[in-house]
Amino acid sequence: MYTCRDCNQSFSTELALELHHDKCEKGQLFCEACGGRFSERVATRDGWHYRCPDEECDGEGLGDDIVRIEDIKAATQ
Repeated sequence: MYTCRDCNQSFSTELALELHHDKCEKGQLFCEACGGRFSERVATRDGWHYRCPDEECDGEGLGDDIVRIEDIKAATQ
């Protein structure tokens, strides 16, 4: 059994889990520099260094310019 570390959903195959990672909303990232939203997979190659996948954006660094969607808090008035 394979389980998504972001949403705890379980899958019977590793392939199903990999396909899920691209669409898992809890695992998505947001670039505060350009406003882009993307999966973690496209933002890093080694799991340590993160960069916005938009070629025109200079956003980088998990916790700096790039944050997890679940960490964003909506502003209220």
